[in-house]
Amino acid sequence: MRYLSLLLSIAATALPAAEGAYLGDLTWPEAEQRLTTTPIVIIPFAAGFKEHGPHIPMNADAEVMKYLLEQAVTNKNILAAPPILHGWLPAFRDYPGSEVSNATAFIDYMTSISEALIRSGAQRILYLNLSIGNASGLPLGIVAREMRVQHGVPTLLLNWEDMETDEIAEFTEQAAGGHGDEIETSINLYLQGDKVQMDKAIKDERLNTLKNYPGYRPGLFSRKSNDPAYSDSGIFGDATKATAEKGQRAIAIMTQQLFLAIDGFSQEPLGSKP
Repeated sequence: MRYLSLLLSIAATALPAAEGAYLGDLTWPEAEQRLTTTPIVIIPFAAGFKEHGPHIPMNADAEVMKYLLEQAVTNKNILAAPPILHGWLPAFRDYPGSEVSNATAFIDYMTSISEALIRSGAQRILYLNLSIGNASGLPLGIVAREMRVQHGVPTLLLNWEDMETDEIAEFTEQAAGGHGDEIETSINLYLQGDKVQMDKAIKDERLNTLKNYPGYRPGLFSRKSNDPAYSDSGIFGDATKATAEKGQRAIAIMTQQLFLAIDGFSQEPLGSKP
Protein backbone atom coordinates (compact mmCIF):
# COMPACT_ATOMS: atom_id res chain seq x y z
CA MET A 1 0.00 0.00 0.00
CA ARG A 2 2.84 2.42 0.82
CA TYR A 3 4.38 1.84 -2.63
CA LEU A 4 1.00 2.48 -4.29
CA SER A 5 0.61 5.67 -2.25
CA LEU A 6 4.06 6.79 -3.41
CA LEU A 7 3.17 6.29 -7.06
CA LEU A 8 -0.11 8.14 -6.59
CA SER A 9 1.75 10.96 -4.87
CA ILE A 10 4.15 11.29 -7.81
CA ALA A 11 1.22 11.23 -10.23
CA ALA A 12 -0.59 13.89 -8.24
CA THR A 13 2.52 16.06 -8.24
CA ALA A 14 2.44 15.97 -12.03
CA LEU A 15 -0.66 18.21 -12.03
CA PRO A 16 -1.12 20.89 -13.26
CA ALA A 17 0.72 20.88 -16.60
CA ALA A 18 4.51 20.75 -16.68
CA GLU A 19 6.53 23.95 -16.64
CA GLY A 20 10.07 22.63 -16.81
CA ALA A 21 12.43 22.63 -19.79
CA TYR A 22 15.80 21.45 -20.99
CA LEU A 23 17.96 24.53 -21.60
CA GLY A 24 19.25 23.01 -24.81
CA ASP A 25 15.73 22.87 -26.24
CA LEU A 26 15.20 26.63 -25.89
CA THR A 27 16.19 29.49 -28.16
CA TRP A 28 18.53 32.00 -26.57
CA PRO A 29 15.80 34.63 -26.02
CA GLU A 30 13.66 31.96 -24.36
CA ALA A 31 16.59 30.81 -22.21
CA GLU A 32 17.47 34.37 -21.25
CA GLN A 33 13.93 35.03 -20.08
CA ARG A 34 13.43 31.73 -18.28
CA LEU A 35 16.77 31.75 -16.45
CA THR A 36 15.72 34.92 -14.65
CA THR A 37 12.27 33.64 -13.70
CA THR A 38 12.56 29.87 -13.15
CA PRO A 39 13.31 29.02 -9.50
CA ILE A 40 15.92 26.30 -10.06
CA VAL A 41 18.52 25.30 -12.61
CA ILE A 42 19.67 21.69 -12.27
CA ILE A 43 23.26 20.87 -13.19
CA PRO A 44 23.27 17.07 -13.47
CA PHE A 45 26.37 14.93 -13.12
CA ALA A 46 26.68 11.20 -13.83
CA ALA A 47 29.49 9.12 -15.22
CA GLY A 48 28.93 8.54 -18.92
CA PHE A 49 30.70 5.24 -18.58
CA LYS A 50 31.79 3.67 -15.28
CA GLU A 51 32.16 0.04 -14.32
CA HIS A 52 29.19 -1.56 -12.59
CA GLY A 53 30.37 -5.15 -12.62
CA PRO A 54 30.33 -7.71 -15.43
CA HIS A 55 26.55 -7.57 -15.89
CA ILE A 56 25.46 -3.90 -16.07
CA PRO A 57 26.36 -1.55 -18.96
CA MET A 58 28.71 1.26 -18.09
CA ASN A 59 26.06 3.89 -18.81
CA ALA A 60 24.14 2.92 -15.64
CA ASP A 61 24.55 6.23 -13.78
CA ALA A 62 23.75 8.27 -16.87
CA GLU A 63 20.55 6.30 -17.48
CA VAL A 64 19.33 6.98 -13.94
CA MET A 65 20.18 10.66 -14.39
CA LYS A 66 18.29 10.74 -17.71
CA TYR A 67 15.21 9.23 -16.07
CA LEU A 68 15.25 11.55 -13.06
CA LEU A 69 15.74 14.63 -15.23
CA GLU A 70 12.84 13.60 -17.44
CA GLN A 71 10.62 13.29 -14.36
CA ALA A 72 11.75 16.68 -13.08
CA VAL A 73 11.28 18.47 -16.40
CA THR A 74 7.88 16.87 -16.91
CA ASN A 75 6.56 17.61 -13.44
CA LYS A 76 8.38 20.60 -11.97
CA ASN A 77 9.14 24.22 -12.84
CA ILE A 78 12.88 23.75 -13.32
CA LEU A 79 15.48 24.19 -16.02
CA ALA A 80 17.85 21.31 -16.74
CA ALA A 81 21.33 22.18 -17.95
CA PRO A 82 23.11 19.75 -20.28
CA PRO A 83 24.50 16.79 -18.32
CA ILE A 84 28.11 16.48 -17.20
CA LEU A 85 29.32 12.99 -18.07
CA HIS A 86 32.96 13.14 -16.95
CA GLY A 87 33.98 13.70 -13.32
CA TRP A 88 36.16 12.78 -10.37
CA LEU A 89 35.70 9.04 -9.70
CA PRO A 90 38.88 7.83 -7.95
CA ALA A 91 37.41 4.61 -6.51
CA PHE A 92 37.08 3.19 -10.04
CA ARG A 93 40.34 4.43 -11.53
CA ASP A 94 41.69 0.93 -12.15
CA TYR A 95 38.78 0.21 -14.50
CA PRO A 96 37.84 1.77 -17.86
CA GLY A 97 35.70 4.85 -17.35
CA SER A 98 34.96 8.52 -17.92
CA GLU A 99 37.02 10.00 -15.10
CA VAL A 100 38.62 13.41 -14.72
CA SER A 101 41.41 12.22 -12.43
CA ASN A 102 42.44 15.76 -11.46
CA ALA A 103 39.95 16.85 -8.79
CA THR A 104 41.00 20.50 -9.15
CA ALA A 105 40.32 20.39 -12.88
CA PHE A 106 36.84 19.00 -12.18
CA ILE A 107 36.20 21.73 -9.60
CA ASP A 108 37.36 24.42 -12.04
CA TYR A 109 35.19 22.99 -14.82
CA MET A 110 32.07 22.83 -12.66
CA THR A 111 32.81 26.31 -11.31
CA SER A 112 32.99 27.75 -14.83
CA ILE A 113 29.70 26.09 -15.82
CA SER A 114 28.02 27.38 -12.66
CA GLU A 115 29.32 30.92 -13.13
CA ALA A 116 28.13 30.98 -16.75
CA LEU A 117 24.61 30.08 -15.60
CA ILE A 118 24.76 32.68 -12.82
CA ARG A 119 25.85 35.37 -15.29
CA SER A 120 22.87 34.40 -17.42
CA GLY A 121 20.50 34.89 -14.51
CA ALA A 122 20.19 31.53 -12.72
CA GLN A 123 18.28 32.04 -9.46
CA ARG A 124 19.24 28.83 -7.62
CA ILE A 125 21.46 25.92 -8.64
CA LEU A 126 20.78 22.29 -7.74
CA TYR A 127 23.72 19.96 -8.35
CA LEU A 128 22.24 16.52 -9.02
CA ASN A 129 25.03 14.04 -8.34
CA LEU A 130 24.37 10.48 -9.52
CA SER A 131 27.40 9.37 -7.57
CA ILE A 132 27.92 9.31 -3.81
CA GLY A 133 28.68 12.18 -1.47
CA ASN A 134 32.09 10.88 -0.43
CA ALA A 135 33.23 10.62 -4.05
CA SER A 136 32.13 13.11 -6.71
CA GLY A 137 30.14 14.85 -4.00
CA LEU A 138 33.34 16.13 -2.38
CA PRO A 139 34.46 18.44 -5.22
CA LEU A 140 30.85 19.27 -6.07
CA GLY A 141 30.33 20.33 -2.46
CA ILE A 142 33.23 22.74 -2.76
CA VAL A 143 31.72 24.23 -5.92
CA ALA A 144 28.28 24.54 -4.33
CA ARG A 145 29.69 26.30 -1.26
CA GLU A 146 31.89 28.67 -3.25
CA MET A 147 29.04 29.66 -5.57
CA ARG A 148 26.93 30.51 -2.53
CA VAL A 149 29.70 32.56 -0.91
CA GLN A 150 31.14 34.25 -3.99
CA HIS A 151 27.96 34.96 -5.93
CA GLY A 152 25.17 34.94 -3.34
CA VAL A 153 23.21 32.31 -5.26
CA PRO A 154 21.50 29.57 -3.21
CA THR A 155 22.90 26.14 -4.05
CA LEU A 156 21.94 22.58 -3.15
CA LEU A 157 23.93 19.39 -3.64
CA LEU A 158 21.78 16.26 -3.94
CA ASN A 159 23.78 13.02 -3.92
CA TRP A 160 22.61 9.52 -4.81
CA GLU A 161 22.39 8.43 -1.18
CA ASP A 162 20.21 11.46 -0.35
CA MET A 163 17.55 9.91 -2.59
CA GLU A 164 17.73 6.42 -1.06
CA THR A 165 15.46 6.08 1.96
CA ASP A 166 14.88 3.48 4.65
CA GLU A 167 11.95 2.24 2.58
CA ILE A 168 14.40 0.94 -0.04
CA ALA A 169 16.29 -0.88 2.69
CA GLU A 170 13.06 -2.61 3.69
CA PHE A 171 12.85 -4.57 0.44
CA THR A 172 16.61 -5.06 0.01
CA GLU A 173 17.73 -8.64 0.66
CA GLN A 174 21.52 -8.49 0.34
CA ALA A 175 23.66 -8.46 3.50
CA ALA A 176 25.73 -5.49 2.31
CA GLY A 177 26.09 -3.52 -0.87
CA GLY A 178 26.51 -0.20 -2.55
CA HIS A 179 27.74 -0.58 -6.12
CA GLY A 180 26.51 -2.73 -8.99
CA ASP A 181 24.49 -4.45 -6.29
CA GLU A 182 20.92 -5.64 -5.82
CA ILE A 183 19.42 -2.16 -6.01
CA GLU A 184 21.49 -0.75 -8.88
CA THR A 185 20.97 -3.93 -10.86
CA SER A 186 17.24 -3.79 -10.15
CA ILE A 187 17.01 -0.18 -11.31
CA ASN A 188 18.82 -1.05 -14.52
CA LEU A 189 16.58 -4.05 -15.07
CA TYR A 190 13.67 -1.62 -14.92
CA LEU A 191 15.23 1.15 -17.03
CA GLN A 192 17.18 -0.89 -19.59
CA GLY A 193 16.56 -4.55 -18.93
CA ASP A 194 17.57 -5.58 -22.44
CA LYS A 195 21.14 -4.47 -21.70
CA VAL A 196 21.56 -6.15 -18.32
CA GLN A 197 23.23 -9.59 -18.47
CA MET A 198 21.76 -11.36 -15.46
CA ASP A 199 23.53 -14.58 -16.38
CA LYS A 200 26.74 -12.74 -15.38
CA ALA A 201 25.34 -11.25 -12.15
CA ILE A 202 27.23 -12.34 -9.04
CA LYS A 203 27.32 -12.01 -5.27
CA ASP A 204 30.35 -10.10 -3.98
CA GLU A 205 29.43 -8.47 -0.68
CA ARG A 206 33.06 -7.64 0.20
CA LEU A 207 32.39 -8.23 3.88
CA ASN A 208 36.13 -8.09 4.53
CA THR A 209 36.15 -4.40 3.55
CA LEU A 210 33.49 -3.27 6.06
CA LYS A 211 34.54 -1.25 9.12
CA ASN A 212 33.04 -0.88 12.60
CA TYR A 213 34.70 2.37 13.70
CA PRO A 214 33.98 6.06 13.03
CA GLY A 215 35.61 8.23 10.40
CA TYR A 216 35.73 8.58 6.65
CA ARG A 217 37.81 5.86 5.02
CA PRO A 218 37.95 6.28 1.23
CA GLY A 219 36.69 3.18 -0.55
CA LEU A 220 38.40 1.57 -3.50
CA PHE A 221 37.83 -1.10 -6.13
CA SER A 222 41.42 -2.16 -6.69
CA ARG A 223 42.60 -4.52 -9.41
CA LYS A 224 45.88 -5.17 -7.60
CA SER A 225 45.72 -8.63 -6.04
CA ASN A 226 47.85 -7.61 -3.06
CA ASP A 227 45.55 -4.71 -2.11
CA PRO A 228 43.05 -5.37 0.72
CA ALA A 229 40.40 -3.67 -1.44
CA TYR A 230 41.07 -6.00 -4.40
CA SER A 231 37.99 -6.72 -6.48
CA ASP A 232 37.83 -9.00 -9.49
CA SER A 233 34.16 -8.13 -10.05
CA GLY A 234 33.91 -4.37 -9.52
CA ILE A 235 30.71 -4.73 -7.47
CA PHE A 236 29.76 -4.51 -3.81
CA GLY A 237 26.61 -6.47 -3.04
CA ASP A 238 24.48 -9.33 -4.30
CA ALA A 239 23.30 -8.61 -7.84
CA THR A 240 21.66 -12.02 -8.14
CA LYS A 241 18.77 -10.84 -5.94
CA ALA A 242 17.81 -8.04 -8.36
CA THR A 243 14.39 -7.76 -10.01
CA ALA A 244 12.82 -5.15 -12.26
CA GLU A 245 9.98 -4.75 -9.74
CA LYS A 246 12.44 -3.74 -7.03
CA GLY A 247 14.01 -1.34 -9.50
CA GLN A 248 10.66 0.30 -10.25
CA ARG A 249 10.01 0.75 -6.55
CA ALA A 250 13.50 2.14 -5.89
CA ILE A 251 13.46 4.66 -8.74
CA ALA A 252 9.98 5.83 -7.69
CA ILE A 253 11.33 6.56 -4.21
CA MET A 254 14.37 8.37 -5.63
CA THR A 255 12.08 10.43 -7.87
CA GLN A 256 9.94 11.42 -4.91
CA GLN A 257 13.03 12.49 -2.95
CA LEU A 258 14.16 14.60 -5.89
CA PHE A 259 10.73 16.23 -6.00
CA LEU A 260 10.92 16.97 -2.27
CA ALA A 261 14.32 18.58 -2.75
CA ILE A 262 13.04 20.69 -5.65
CA ASP A 263 9.91 21.80 -3.80
CA GLY A 264 11.83 22.76 -0.67
CA PHE A 265 14.80 24.38 -2.37
CA SER A 266 12.60 26.44 -4.69
CA GLN A 267 11.38 28.29 -1.58
CA GLU A 268 14.90 29.08 -0.40
CA PRO A 269 15.29 32.87 -0.03
CA LEU A 270 17.49 34.38 -2.71
CA GLY A 271 20.89 35.52 -1.49
CA SER A 272 22.38 38.98 -1.71
CA LYS A 273 24.48 39.06 -4.86
CA PRO A 274 27.80 40.97 -4.73
